[in-house]
Amino acid sequence: MGKKRVGALEKVDADLPNLQYKIRRDPKSYQEDFINQYGQYQTQRDIYMASPSTATSAGIVSFRDLIDFVSHVAECYPSDTAEFSHDLRTILTLHHAELESDLREKVVSSLVLLRRKDLIDSTTLHNTLFPILVSTPSKTLRALLFSKILSDLRSSNSKSRNHRLNSTIQTALHNLLASDRASSKGIWAVKITRELWKRQIWTDSKAVEIMKEAALADNEKVVVGGVRFFLGGDKEREELEDESSDEEQIDMGKLKHQALVNKKSKKMAKTMERAVDKVKRAERKKKQPHPLNFSALHLLHDPQGFAETLFSKHLQNSRSKLNLEQKLLVLQLVSRLVGLHQLTIISLYSYFIKYLTPRQPSVTSFLASLAQATHSLVPPDALEPLVQKIANEFVSEAAASEVAAAGLNAIREICVRQPLAMNDTLLQDLVLYRKSKDKGTVMAAKGLLSLYREVGADMLNKRDRGKAATMGLKSGERREQRFGEQEVGGIEGLDLLEKWKEDERKRKRVERGLPEDLGTDEEEEEGDEEDWGAWDVESDASSDSGGWINVESDAEIEISDSEDDKPNAKKAKLEATAPSSTADEEKENADQVLQHQISKLATSRILTPADLAKLQELRLEAEVNKLSGKSQRKKEVAARHADDPLTAEQIEGLSKLRKSTKEERIALAKEGKGDRSEHKSTQALRRDKKNAEGKSTTNKEKARKKNFLMTLGKAKYKQKRSLTQTKRVLKGHIERSKRGGKRGNIGM
Repeated sequence: MGKKRVGALEKVDADLPNLQYKIRRDPKSYQEDFINQYGQYQTQRDIYMASPSTATSAGIVSFRDLIDFVSHVAECYPSDTAEFSHDLRTILTLHHAELESDLREKVVSSLVLLRRKDLIDSTTLHNTLFPILVSTPSKTLRALLFSKILSDLRSSNSKSRNHRLNSTIQTALHNLLASDRASSKGIWAVKITRELWKRQIWTDSKAVEIMKEAALADNEKVVVGGVRFFLGGDKEREELEDESSDEEQIDMGKLKHQALVNKKSKKMAKTMERAVDKVKRAERKKKQPHPLNFSALHLLHDPQGFAETLFSKHLQNSRSKLNLEQKLLVLQLVSRLVGLHQLTIISLYSYFIKYLTPRQPSVTSFLASLAQATHSLVPPDALEPLVQKIANEFVSEAAASEVAAAGLNAIREICVRQPLAMNDTLLQDLVLYRKSKDKGTVMAAKGLLSLYREVGADMLNKRDRGKAATMGLKSGERREQRFGEQEVGGIEGLDLLEKWKEDERKRKRVERGLPEDLGTDEEEEEGDEEDWGAWDVESDASSDSGGWINVESDAEIEISDSEDDKPNAKKAKLEATAPSSTADEEKENADQVLQHQISKLATSRILTPADLAKLQELRLEAEVNKLSGKSQRKKEVAARHADDPLTAEQIEGLSKLRKSTKEERIALAKEGKGDRSEHKSTQALRRDKKNAEGKSTTNKEKARKKNFLMTLGKAKYKQKRSLTQTKRVLKGHIERSKRGGKRGNIGM
């Protein structure tokens, strides 16, 4: 058969990749060829623009190849291709609905390629693609444009933040949402902002304002997208960061061992160089300062106004189009805002009343939202009816065990944030459920009891207070909390350091044979000088005065000429134990307790480096003692941060385990234990580990695997040895073992 003849046009089409390669190597030599091809592109463009719907398939393929060719070599002839990007933008803007799918994708890809070659700027590209994204009905085109816009924004912010571009795009997205609140076009602003927030490209308050506008929109999809961003956007960002940090690490020890043992080659040397570079980049990345990624809820400009608008527009409004599930999402966001920023929306708590019944769908989510919306500045009068209704509806002998456990857990979460919402009669009744037969109910009741032993032991019966709470009430360390009262700020654990110093001072005086109660400040100053070590700075205050002198105020000094005025000790003790009757005495007692709680270390002396080290040690010891001996659930509650959301699973507690099947319990027991399908000995596991690390076997293992015929000579020699030879071999073996083997490694 003869050779197939190729037509002129087919030959040109076949030579386009070759011509593209030659032009990139030597643009000046092939400028005339490029002009001829560019003329063909202009002809094909005019034909297609005249009638896009009647274009033939061969013409579309030829036009697509010419667009691809010109876009790849356009930077070599910038003056000749000045109108090329404008032509592509015009074709895509006017005929994006009529273009053939492959041709449309090629036009979009060519525009992105021109942007990467800096022939057009990012603003021009986004102004072309974004209007088509929000208006086109084609699902494939929307997916293509969305991915191209995101990739361009990521590449523009890869080396450094492009603040000008970010500000332009954020303004466009904000205007898209604010111009028409009822339109569904705003969903693309939500998707772009959420993706860039997850990638940590947009981390400022402008992105949060965009999502705030989305949450206040009239379209249901846009509202749900904005609300879900505030509820889960930060968690997505943390998960993505953890995934990127958990990438597979390079084992440098294994590579070095392979480089020493295996045959030297250029491939192995390049592998080692790439591995070393990757490890160095990872080390430099670790040493870089961590960016301050604030939560989206903390970056809101006006959280009070935002929460009030959300509540009144989507929850209180009877004309709201949101269903129950969507309203629950909005309620969770409002409760998060109220609890996190300690806002005051009194009408929010009366809104919960109609949903606090066991028959309500997703009732545990409503209970969790109520607990999240509670904080120390909420009036107890607004919470008492809710706590009472939860107790009446959920916690009773007729209710199921899961319902009672959920109700007790919800009451406890509310009282953790506002202990004054509980009255003593209801508390003493709820505490009795610790004698229930259900484990979840018992744990929930014990959790409520342990809470009020710390924050309100006087509300409990004496037999329920416990030893620590009873002693705290007698000493005055634990007292009833008042509404709006805040804890006194100070250095955490300073009271532990003060107590430790007092014990050390008493111990040293007992060792010297002195009374432990009498001590001077000179001893403390000597201890300070030892703690400072090389520090030569001494206090100018007074070594002469011998320390501070406690002088009583004039109101407390009583002058008496006779000893008869001294009160009886028994009478004084009775008067001290009698309850005070006036408000002034109560205030004075409260001030004394407050003064007792404030440590004098921070105001009377400078903490030395040894003091700070001991303070950290005492903090750690106190934390371990606090968590030791407790259940896993209590440890999780103690480790929970104040900003973390409260979920429905935490309200359900242990009751959710009752619904699990046998297979689920077996899977839960096997979780974290690894693959145990095949049993292996310890030596086999060590051998597999060595093989995985690329290490060789020992000499013993090699001798064990040696061919039997190769070992016959040694076996015959052992049988023919004389007693003298055997003695010599054994003696040499003993001497070698004394000096650590043939290499003498006994001292290593």
